[in-house]
Amino acid sequence: MDKPGINPYIPIMIGVISVALSAVFVKLATADAGVIAFYRMFFSVLLLLPVFLYKYRWEVKLLSKRDWINTTFAGVFLAFHFIFWFESLNYTSVASSTVLVTLQPIFAFAGTYFFFKEKLSVKTILSALIAIAGSFIISWGDFKVSGTALFGDMLALIGCALITAYLLFGQVVRRHLSLITYTFIVYSISTLTLFFYVIIRGESFGPHPSMDWFWFILLALIPNLLGHSLFNWALKWVSTNVISIAILFEPVGASILAYYIFHETLSTAQITGGLIVIMGILLFVIDGKTVRRIFFLKKA
Repeated sequence: MDKPGINPYIPIMIGVISVALSAVFVKLATADAGVIAFYRMFFSVLLLLPVFLYKYRWEVKLLSKRDWINTTFAGVFLAFHFIFWFESLNYTSVASSTVLVTLQPIFAFAGTYFFFKEKLSVKTILSALIAIAGSFIISWGDFKVSGTALFGDMLALIGCALITAYLLFGQVVRRHLSLITYTFIVYSISTLTLFFYVIIRGESFGPHPSMDWFWFILLALIPNLLGHSLFNWALKWVSTNVISIAILFEPVGASILAYYIFHETLSTAQITGGLIVIMGILLFVIDGKTVRRIFFLKKA
């Protein structure tokens, strides 16, 4: 394998910062959650369109009827993930929302167990129990603050489950389609879903303050296209587990940004629960041999 021109960990760090900015941009925008999600995806599709048409449009012929069904479900679930997550930021803190959304790997193993009959190891079950315990601590702390914050936490958890469904429906199709083609189709379906959602809800496509348009475009450019593209680029040289662990620092970065921008402080429950969630997910994504090597100093 060719050596990269730059250390892969540098793009990964930039990617983490990029996705951490997502919650901040959403909170800075004044539009409704559905509208923010729509323009995030709409501008992403517009930016991908020239590349797709120039080099990848022929791949659409590779999609079977089943592929279209799976891709459609993936796009719809992605749309509602953004709706629930963005809405959660109206009720709870950036820290709580982003930590709960990082529970995605735990939802993923539940999905693969029920849909693909993948076996569950003791490590997997233990990591899930630890992460869930951490989420309960966060939610209990927010419940004591206000029922509104707890409602926001529940929305974030639903958003987390929906992003897992998006990944499960898309993983089969992704095996025989390029990243650009798959992303373009899913984002287009997601945009169409959000378009009808905004109409049904009676939300306004515009006019919006000029700064809102600025945040919409940044959401498309930075978290969507830059952040995730950097992660996918780095996968050529590093393990998926490295990316998974790196993404765990998203709530850390988002919480720091929220502290300085929105003056959000962290409660003891948020800090404790967040650390427990991250510990549980770390246990899930780190290979068992690596764990034994770290804790028992033995050769795997």
